[in-house]
Amino acid sequence: MRDPVPRPCATAAAAEHDQARARRMFRLSIGTYFMGGFVVSLVSLLVLRLKLLMELDYAQSSLVQFSFHSSYLLFALPITAVLVGIGYMRGLATGLLVMALGCIGFTAAAALHSYPAVLLALLTLAGGVTFLQIAASVVVAVVEPQQRAIPRMTLLQGFNSIGTVLAPLVGAWFFFGDAAVESRAHAWGMLELPFLAGAVVLLALAVAFWAHRNLLAGMPPPRRVKLAELRLVLADPKLVAGSLAMFAYVGAEVTIGGLLASYLVSPQILSVAPVVAGRLVSLYWAGAMLGRFAGAAVLTRVAPPRLLAVAAVAAMVLVLVATRAEGVAGAAALIAVGLCNSIMYPTLFALSLPEDQSVAPYASMALCMAVVGGAVVPLLTGWLADRVGLAPSLLLPGLCYLGIAIFALACTRRWAGPGAVPT
Repeated sequence: MRDPVPRPCATAAAAEHDQARARRMFRLSIGTYFMGGFVVSLVSLLVLRLKLLMELDYAQSSLVQFSFHSSYLLFALPITAVLVGIGYMRGLATGLLVMALGCIGFTAAAALHSYPAVLLALLTLAGGVTFLQIAASVVVAVVEPQQRAIPRMTLLQGFNSIGTVLAPLVGAWFFFGDAAVESRAHAWGMLELPFLAGAVVLLALAVAFWAHRNLLAGMPPPRRVKLAELRLVLADPKLVAGSLAMFAYVGAEVTIGGLLASYLVSPQILSVAPVVAGRLVSLYWAGAMLGRFAGAAVLTRVAPPRLLAVAAVAAMVLVLVATRAEGVAGAAALIAVGLCNSIMYPTLFALSLPEDQSVAPYASMALCMAVVGGAVVPLLTGWLADRVGLAPSLLLPGLCYLGIAIFALACTRRWAGPGAVPT
């Protein structure tokens, strides 16, 4: 007769196997998060470059962000269906491959000097990012114990931020350096090089994930749900509120990241050359990077909703300062918002997921669709900037942080205390 009580040796071996799998997944995820951050930050820098190159207004140049981030809404549902069918690891490999194709498509569009083709290539690139957005965070939540998932996700977001910091430093030279302004044709050529290099790295990562496609074997796979059950999952009040907060967070972060260079070059703020402004944008993303590495440690001691509420209120105050202040004070305030953004994405994601991990991909899909805030809020802010000025238009992303603070305060009731798991 079979002994129903697990043997200590077998239990210890299983625990060691789970820990080894989590470590392997973490190491693989570092490159994915880094490239995701690098690409998103590079796209943000394109807003000012294409605005200057093609003499666009704020609303027209904001179509870069609209094209890139609208893919999350357009593709989230079919991509979730693909992920449920082929599994997380194969889905991540597919997403990295699509991102590489998007980078290659961008170089072709730049060679054609076609703005519509550029927007189409960015839509493709973002389609690949959507695979990563849905699958990567869910995988961490699945392989890690609940109390360690948010700190680990925050730490991975730190590597994402390294990419967002390096992209403006590298991109500023290619987009705004002396070599990039010799002629209109040469400027388009300089735009191609960072994306070609990105395609090579993304292809290598796709191969690595495909080689580890069976890493999650033995774990409960994502399951298909019927339409009625899907409606119940998506109607969960916690998920709905979290999705709205995610919409606000991504909208605010992308808006500020995309308009920061334009804000810094304005005569009332720093009146610097575009290449200098492009490099200063890296400080915005550096704040997020430092905050994420520090946040990974702080979140083991402080209840995530409380830290999220503090960060959201601080971000709102800094944006309000940036709308009124001039010179270095305004620049410093808007750049410092990056530090407040640091812990928001992983915390919002984890706080919004349902308890049933088998339906996590569908909840992740809803949160990913909420990333369309990065398309809507920049476009609305650009429209406002053309009419009332750039600085006053920043009140819109400032209001987004108010919504995040309200969500965070509502979540504090579910936590027993600092560092506790949800009750």
